[in-house]
Amino acid sequence: MSDTQTNPQNPLVAMGISDEVVRAFDWMQFKTLTSIQQKCIPLMMEGHDIIAIAPTGTGKTLGFGIPMLEYVNLDDPSVQEIVLAPTRELAQQIADELTSLAHFIKGLKIAVIYGGQPFGKQMNALAKKPQVLVATPGRLLDHMERGNIRLGAVHTMVLDEADEMLKMGFIQDVEKIIESADPNRQLVMFSATTNQDVMTVSWKYQHDPIEIVVQAEAEDKPNITQYIIESDQKQKYDHLLYLLDSDQYKRVMIFCNTKGMTARLCERLQKAGYSAECLHGDVRQSQRDKVMAGFRKGKFEILVATDVAARGIDVDDVEAVFNYDLPDKQEFYVHRIGRTGRAKRAGVSFSFVSFRDSIRMDEILKYIRTTPVTLVFDEFGTLCYKEDGRPFLDQM
Repeated sequence: MSDTQTNPQNPLVAMGISDEVVRAFDWMQFKTLTSIQQKCIPLMMEGHDIIAIAPTGTGKTLGFGIPMLEYVNLDDPSVQEIVLAPTRELAQQIADELTSLAHFIKGLKIAVIYGGQPFGKQMNALAKKPQVLVATPGRLLDHMERGNIRLGAVHTMVLDEADEMLKMGFIQDVEKIIESADPNRQLVMFSATTNQDVMTVSWKYQHDPIEIVVQAEAEDKPNITQYIIESDQKQKYDHLLYLLDSDQYKRVMIFCNTKGMTARLCERLQKAGYSAECLHGDVRQSQRDKVMAGFRKGKFEILVATDVAARGIDVDDVEAVFNYDLPDKQEFYVHRIGRTGRAKRAGVSFSFVSFRDSIRMDEILKYIRTTPVTLVFDEFGTLCYKEDGRPFLDQM
């Protein structure tokens, strides 16, 4: 499709969305709207404050991004639209997606600022007078206190992953930021769960908010097949290599519980000739940015990470997730396996479970309310379905 054509079948046409955004939607190869987008876009366009309860992977960024771009006055160099995100990785991903969505809007500028990035680089971005700003709360507040950013002209403010952001201790920063904007601005909050902090912010700062609840079901539910592999601690590494060597999965994420295990496993894989990099809390920010950019671009196949380091990672074509260690918290399991099966692609997850892990796995299963398929290695070292002994890879 050329830059000048508009697809009349595009679902945004009936919503009265501008030609530039409609063309970008097609250019990004989207065909339909998810449930959260269908519900959120019209309400935001009507000016309502919204509190949306929706899991990751349901298309939230376009749900709030499309209305935000519709609002922008290109003749005004002020910051008009703000998205707050809990992590630098998520902030960058939101900015990248909004930039793609604004591909055909000439004169629109988007900037992203977050902690760990040099102030000089961010000052250069702010000097270009962006109308749309994506930021983490702490760094945005730093710039506000230095007089680099003013929020008086903000029309819409979005809090993405509000529950995570407030849980991480940003509630005072978030409240200061909200209070610095016009009281009549539109405030939209996205959250996977409702907790007391989220409801308090809504009560204090939103005007007659409309609540949207979207379950990760049907067409919005990630297509993830979950497997449990019965594996003793000493066998996990060899069992991991068995699957990596199967040539079934080219882009994978492996989760460990500690920084030390993450680093050791990654180094072991590298020495064995695998294309792998790692992310954990001791990796400095510049290296984290480099690793994430490399993974998105497919420069290496395996990313080994801890839960905290991987928070906010959103790469559409991860084919498999491995729980090398079972997570300490049930919700971490959901966040981990949710890295695959995105953008309506199929994905798989494998959890290595030893006898001593079985109680922990039972707790996770009660939480997720699904029953993964159990796999075992037979006496010949072949991975089989526990139920009937069929070889696993022969069925792939």
